[in-house]
Amino acid sequence: QVQLVESGGGLVQPGGSLKLSCAASRSIFSLNLMAWYRQAPGKERELVAEITSSGTLTYANSVKGRFTISRDGAKNTEYLQMNDLKPEDTAVYYCSAIWNGRQDWGQGTQVTVSS
Repeated sequence: QVQLVESGGGLVQPGGSLKLSCAASRSIFSLNLMAWYRQAPGKERELVAEITSSGTLTYANSVKGRFTISRDGAKNTEYLQMNDLKPEDTAVYYCSAIWNGRQDWGQGTQVTVSS
């Protein structure tokens, strides 16, 4: 099992930026994939961005050009830099990792975009 702890959520005005962090309990380079998902009230959880062990990046169309996923192996931490935030980005953001055939989740961090 991989333990994941997110941080960095909060309240931001439209057009603002936030950077989410996800600290993993094991080397992130040993993980098959790390990703960020989000879930808005009344909606299903959706993939926001993912990065594979080889560094391949994938983004949801709704965040392309605004969000950037990255990682720091020395800190075993994954990041999601979110720029030009919109009210529709409001959701609970979850970090996820796939390792040894299992998908683990963090507890989630709330992001609210509102004026």
